Amino acid sequence: MRINLLSSFAAGILISTTICGIVYFSDDSAAQKVSAKSSGKVQLTSAQMKEKLEVEGFVVQTKDELEKTLQAAKSSETTPIETEEKEKSVTQVVVNVANGMTSVDVANVLIQAQLIPDDAFAFTMDIESRGLQKALRPGSFVVDSGMSYDQIIGTIFTN
Repeated sequence: MRINLLSSFAAGILISTTICGIVYFSDDSAAQKVSAKSSGKVQLTSAQMKEKLEVEGFVVQTKDELEKTLQAAKSSETTPIETEEKEKSVTQVVVNVANGMTSVDVANVLIQAQLIPDDAFAFTMDIESRGLQKALRPGSFVVDSGMSYDQIIGTIFTN
């Protein structure tokens, strides 16, 4: 009796698997759903992609534009202007931030001007901890050696 019960169970599984296979392979609605999904994709043009990224706060430029702005920024990165105040001299530096520059690039400029300690990584981590990594905007900023660390960051990274 036990073998007959086991054979009946195996036959039932075989029949149900066969029926499920027939239904699966003969169903055309799945193919229609797949073709409907694939035809629903919209291909954006370059201009539309650029506009969408700019709306979200990204700076989009070609490789040639990036190279030109980086060359322009490197050629005029620091311009020290010496001014005398009472007994100590204050060095003013014009920091030119170009499109595509990061907080590491700004840190390197400030290190060259000797306005912050020689640790670009620590400066970058401080900027990230303050949540200012997206607050870097292109432009020219004047900072001097009389400013505190927080004042320098407040001048360059504007919200």
